[in-house]
Amino acid sequence: MTTISLCMIVKNEEKHLARCLDSVAKLVEEIIIVDTGSTDRTVEIASRYTSKIYSHPWIDDFSDARNYSFSKASMDYCMWMDADDILEEKEWEKFLQLKSTLALDTDIVMMKYNTAFDEAGNPSFSYFRERWIKNDSTYRWVGAVHEIIPPKGNVIYSDISFSHKKITAGNPDRNLKIYQKMLASGKKLDTRQQYYYGRELYYHHQYQKAISIFEDFLASPEGWIENKIEACSVCADCYYQLGQEESALLTLLHSLCFDLPRAELCCQIGKHFLEHDNYHNAIFWYEAALKATKNEYSGGFILPDCYDYIPLLQLCVCYDKIGDRQKAKEYNDRAGVCKPFSKAYLYNKQYFEQLQIS
Repeated sequence: MTTISLCMIVKNEEKHLARCLDSVAKLVEEIIIVDTGSTDRTVEIASRYTSKIYSHPWIDDFSDARNYSFSKASMDYCMWMDADDILEEKEWEKFLQLKSTLALDTDIVMMKYNTAFDEAGNPSFSYFRERWIKNDSTYRWVGAVHEIIPPKGNVIYSDISFSHKKITAGNPDRNLKIYQKMLASGKKLDTRQQYYYGRELYYHHQYQKAISIFEDFLASPEGWIENKIEACSVCADCYYQLGQEESALLTLLHSLCFDLPRAELCCQIGKHFLEHDNYHNAIFWYEAALKATKNEYSGGFILPDCYDYIPLLQLCVCYDKIGDRQKAKEYNDRAGVCKPFSKAYLYNKQYFEQLQIS
């Protein structure tokens, strides 16, 4: 059977850590905890689960700390988690099954990472991350922020899902400050870091500066396709925030230069036309979203609702606006199949009942 070292870096995680470790402690053979300067009860809590607790200086570099945690592992594979992650009990059987059947030539196992949830608790934002990594010094983290292990070798995908569920908010300025420190020291950001730096600027409402970074990134011949497409989405919202709606639409359409339309982008384009009362164009793009293929293995960010619920609900609105209430009701009914307790669906349902549309 495959053996797993859980390798974690932590700092002031007393509210999260026990919940995280309770969710996986019985499933792994070794727990490595690297503390980067806690001043609360984090180390005390960690000691209930493992004696392998190490201190490591924080130098504003997540890869540095994660690589140190991996260096302490002694099992076949290293598995990372953040303290505010959990593996829900419904995933445990699949986890143990994979451990017992994993081929020895597997280098990396990608697993789904759910980071946002709808009102019913179902994942509304997810993507695949490297989760089990062969314990070999050739596999190491890169990137001071939004660190990754570049995939190579025999990479497989599993439907096991980890969930990111914060109890308390972290420091919203941390990542931006790390990037600013890197730039101030004269370091040049690679294309992936450019993309994430642009996102951090966007989160901090520095829209004009974010646009400049995204446009440089999009103009570069380098860069991952999924990041290019997502950059079009975020850059477009920067333009919307600045009231530059035509530039926003052109940026959304620019995403079509990189690959087939993603439902996420189709919904944004549809929203643009809906808000400009151009219902027929909006219908075209929302129907395109319904036809788009959801490729969960692309590595990109996935908004599952963009492939069914959102375009169905918006098509209901569009058809109602052009007076075809029968078709509008049909789309709302289909949206209700996706989310039967959705407030929007139930509101529309009552609306159509009052109009006596069957």
